[in-house]
Amino acid sequence: MTNYLIKNGTIVTEGKSFVGDLLIENGYIKKIGHNLQVDSTIQTIDASGKLVLPGMIDDQVHFREPGLTHKGDIQSESRAAVAGGITSFIEQPNTVPNAVTQDILEEKYKRAAEVSFANYSFMMGGTNDNLEEVLKTNPRNVAGIKLFLGSSTGNMLVDNQEVLEKIFSSTSLLIAVHAEDEGTIRKNLAEHKEKYGEDIPVQCHPVIRSEEACYLSSSKAIELAKKTGARLHVFHLSTAKETELFRNDIPLKDKKITAEVCVHHLWFTDKDYAVKGNFIKWNPAVKSEVDREGLWKALLDDRIDVIATDHAPHTLEEKSKSYLNAPSGGPLVQHALVALLESVKQGRITIEKLVEKFAHNPAILFQVEKRGFLKEGYHADVVIVDSESEWTVDKSNILYKCGWSPFEGTAFSSKITHTFVNGFLAYADGVVNTEHKGQRLLFER
Repeated sequence: MTNYLIKNGTIVTEGKSFVGDLLIENGYIKKIGHNLQVDSTIQTIDASGKLVLPGMIDDQVHFREPGLTHKGDIQSESRAAVAGGITSFIEQPNTVPNAVTQDILEEKYKRAAEVSFANYSFMMGGTNDNLEEVLKTNPRNVAGIKLFLGSSTGNMLVDNQEVLEKIFSSTSLLIAVHAEDEGTIRKNLAEHKEKYGEDIPVQCHPVIRSEEACYLSSSKAIELAKKTGARLHVFHLSTAKETELFRNDIPLKDKKITAEVCVHHLWFTDKDYAVKGNFIKWNPAVKSEVDREGLWKALLDDRIDVIATDHAPHTLEEKSKSYLNAPSGGPLVQHALVALLESVKQGRITIEKLVEKFAHNPAILFQVEKRGFLKEGYHADVVIVDSESEWTVDKSNILYKCGWSPFEGTAFSSKITHTFVNGFLAYADGVVNTEHKGQRLLFER
């Protein structure tokens, strides 16, 4: 195994940035310091003028395997992830079949061990009738339980209040929820069909999947978590109103109720539907500029704890259909970090805060073992960024299996130059090293 000395980079970790060296030996961070001296067997990378960051941990992706691999698969999407500086991911259970039994869940882990270039974990899915399977979930090597409180693939809508309360009461595992009220959405959709027939404009998406639908579901989930003492994590907040439900007066490690925001809700607004159309159709919907600003405010004042992608690819053909027939979701893992680095350049967020929300906090929140920080003794998941290297997203440099990106045509001013996964150089200068695979994430529980 090749060992590396990363020299003279701006190391960003635990709220600090400083110029220094980082030594990688046998897959781990051996030493962080200044003017480190090593023998000639260790390969040196000069990171002068570049950022040295911990690998990002994306706590919500949909890599589409099994059953939906025409859209993406673990191999293709993990390749895009490491090219984007994401070294670990937590994948969701709404594949085909849904990961709602321990056997199906373990099949996904076996597949990832064979093909994933990034480190991986998979969530166990809850349904109205699989509590017994849910309770078998091993907290040491499974990230948590995922519940859809709005419509999803297959049998994954959990709309039975008695079942919900039982799940919340019966497990100490983190419960992550997609919170949109199905009744509200159906009512809004029926009204729009009455008005527009089958030709509903995509601009109506945030009206159909409304603020009310999000707030009603999020607030109910939080109320239930408080009642039962469950450990609740609310995925992809999309409204300013929802942010009022969360606290920032206690440390993250002590929070029982936490929240996530996704890159697309921090970047796009409803004004972008006119140009982007279904290519920014997500659930929950991209909403108003007021909502976007509210999400940024809550992220910066720590009511929102983590940033994720909700990476969810669909084919170009699928996304090109009419609003009612086009699926929701889009690919993001390759471009999430560089998009957020634009916000650093604009002064909206500091690099230290970005690293906190996209690397440190997912590790703290999920209790990931020895990842998410640049620390001696931690796994060497490391990203080097040239923050003065402009490039434009186009089809020639997109690595997603679906072959498109909502950021096509966007010029970014930062480029990922190197990504290390467990000390292996997984990506360098535009090329993914397919020789080595990631590891199953473990959790300190």
